Amino acid sequence: MSDKTMSDKTAKLIINTHRQLELPIYQPTLGNDVVDVRSLEQEKFYTFDPGFMVTAACESKITYIDGDAGILLYRGYPIESLAEHAEYTEIIYLLLYGELPDSTQHQHFKELLKAKAEVPKQLHRLLNGFPADAHPMAMLMALVTALDAYYGKNIQLHDSHQRLNIAIELIAKMPTLAAMCYRYLHHQDLIPPDTNLDYAANFLYMLTGKEPHQELALAMNRIFTLHADHEQNASTSTVRLCSSTLTSPFAAIASGIAALWGRAHGGANEACLAMLRTIGNIDRIPEYIAKAKDKNDPFLLMGFGHRVYKNYDPRSAVMKMSCDEVLKVTGDDSPLLQTAVALQEAARADRYFVERKLFPNVEFFSGITQTALGIPENMFTVVFAIARTSGWLAQWHEMFSDPDFKLARPRQLYTGSKQREYVPLGTR
Repeated sequence: MSDKTMSDKTAKLIINTHRQLELPIYQPTLGNDVVDVRSLEQEKFYTFDPGFMVTAACESKITYIDGDAGILLYRGYPIESLAEHAEYTEIIYLLLYGELPDSTQHQHFKELLKAKAEVPKQLHRLLNGFPADAHPMAMLMALVTALDAYYGKNIQLHDSHQRLNIAIELIAKMPTLAAMCYRYLHHQDLIPPDTNLDYAANFLYMLTGKEPHQELALAMNRIFTLHADHEQNASTSTVRLCSSTLTSPFAAIASGIAALWGRAHGGANEACLAMLRTIGNIDRIPEYIAKAKDKNDPFLLMGFGHRVYKNYDPRSAVMKMSCDEVLKVTGDDSPLLQTAVALQEAARADRYFVERKLFPNVEFFSGITQTALGIPENMFTVVFAIARTSGWLAQWHEMFSDPDFKLARPRQLYTGSKQREYVPLGTR
């Protein structure tokens, strides 16, 4: 897999003026050059990088982000083009196989996903162990992990064909598992998949029992596409780190779901809706805009700005377009959505936010869109997990093809006590 290109430049590390190390530099297809620091271990040195802000922990061909320019590419294709024109099943194929499918390949792939969408009946009984107020992310983690008992036996992780089979199995079942969680928490009978519907439309059908309007299914398709992969984020890194132990892929994906659940990651659109409820109505927007600008006020404007995108989130324009289309179809004019629309307009017109490039991000518009689709906010991160499973599994599959693959073992800067002598309890 490795296509690393060695630069004719090297990095020199000078230690105490009399020791000098020469470190190789790799040139990526796109992005910043990468200094190879692996030889530092032999020299008894570690690098210190809290949050892995400048650490390239792997080599990958799947996703590229340029946060300054507002660019997101899946296998080289701009996200805006894919989200506007491609079916989500094309995206899954692209992430797993590296190329877009032709018509025959796509149709065969869709049929394969439909054929594997059912889940073992025994999993239905597992739901009964959850309280009525359980969070669906907790339920989803349990269901995904339980799949190992049915499909995880004797997996040969270094067999590319077996990895792809497992990936397709789980990607096909994720909407079904998510819909099971939703129906259980709403005290409704479970709805089996409809093989006549496409991936996104079928998910909405399993939630409601009704075939969705074309525009609503299209919006769901775009939500899945926009959230399918996002380079080495917290949940993807968790999946890679967990998988490096040679654990079950179902356990690894469950670890990704756990990481995604956090409000600083996949839970951001839940936090955004909670913020909108706190604001309450349009009349209070100026008050909360002022609070967001006050450095001494703990209030945060959720759904604005992004950790990676320093200019704008390229996914947000497409998501806003879908949001507008969905609101037109549903005619939803609730106070919550009125507040959301007015808030993003007020922030866009405020010099403070414009100068700091704090624009509405994909989570902001995704939360509004899902609300209009009738999806409750505790399901937002579940929807995110359905979409991101294809990216996680593409990364998982790629990792095992990497000749540099090894057990992940980060180091630390230890600042605790030096070795001390133990004094027995009765004498101290």
